[in-house]
Amino acid sequence: MSEPIDFHALQTMGWPWAGAPELPAWQALFDAHPQGRPGRVVEQHRTGYVVADAPGAAIKTESPAEWQRPRFPSHERAAVGDWVLLEGNLIVALLPRRTAIKRGAAGEHYHQQVIAANIDTVFIVCGLDSDFNPRRIERYLMLVGGGGARPVVVLTKADQTEYSEDALAVLEELAAQDIPLLAINGRDPASASALLPWLGAGQTVVLVGSSGAGKSTLTNTLLGYELMKTAEVRGNDSKGRHTTTHRALIPMPSGACLIDTPGMRELKPTGEEALGEVGFADVEALAEQCRFRDCAHQREPGCAVRAAIDSGELDEERLLNYFKLKEEVAAAAAKLAVRQAQQAIERKHVSKGAQWRPTKKR
Repeated sequence: MSEPIDFHALQTMGWPWAGAPELPAWQALFDAHPQGRPGRVVEQHRTGYVVADAPGAAIKTESPAEWQRPRFPSHERAAVGDWVLLEGNLIVALLPRRTAIKRGAAGEHYHQQVIAANIDTVFIVCGLDSDFNPRRIERYLMLVGGGGARPVVVLTKADQTEYSEDALAVLEELAAQDIPLLAINGRDPASASALLPWLGAGQTVVLVGSSGAGKSTLTNTLLGYELMKTAEVRGNDSKGRHTTTHRALIPMPSGACLIDTPGMRELKPTGEEALGEVGFADVEALAEQCRFRDCAHQREPGCAVRAAIDSGELDEERLLNYFKLKEEVAAAAAKLAVRQAQQAIERKHVSKGAQWRPTKKR
């Protein structure tokens, strides 16, 4: 007989419920695997996973055979932050995610890549040097939109510039949407303590941002000791080296879980994003006030969006970025629909026992 599961101990690792799982899908998997014990993915490598099934206890695990098939969707494999069921050192089930932050994977074919799962807050980290880019911050917010987590914009290296307040003013349209904006010195514990409200016991936070933005430095400061390798950025363009080489979930002194990630060069949408949920709620609210429902926000009469541009209420660069991201999301959504249709055909053939092969393009 297996030992009873200590759900109270799992709560210190981010387990979201006291006692047995409340979601029917979770409970069904527990029922299907009565010998299974829950664990959380703390590291993801090309060759496997490291899973913690108790505080401070992490083991190398094997993934299910189907996950190793070349055509198996990558976003259906476990990612850092996921909860899984283990039997011995074998992962036997992936528990449905509460939240996630994902991106479209690089390449011609449609794929999704899960950056982190079951997270409460996303720290979008941007340096107040040449790394500062409002349009890229909006792109990160696009990825957060629809994933269920809260975004917090963290501007690091505030000690290296006199223009922190100016940078915050540039992002005031985000602050008006109740997106927290903080300018901090990532090397100073007192300054970094401004992030503690999001790092309470049982909370999970993921740091995202470009290489050199200061994610690893901030992680070390919040931990109180140097765990993550850091490197100086290039002086001519503030670009950093990839000091973080893989995603890892780290327990914090506050009882929170922090996920550090490598810098990401490509931030492609998956097609599931909702721009109006995070980052562009004000633009879409203005669009609702246009005289014509199909207004393209160019020079149509009664366009509330253009009126906001003319009055200085809305930044035109931000509007252009909204158009660009909206077009990318629509294109990704079309690819997603095609992929889902292909998967439905595959499942239909498999259920009939047929050996199905995709048609090769000529």
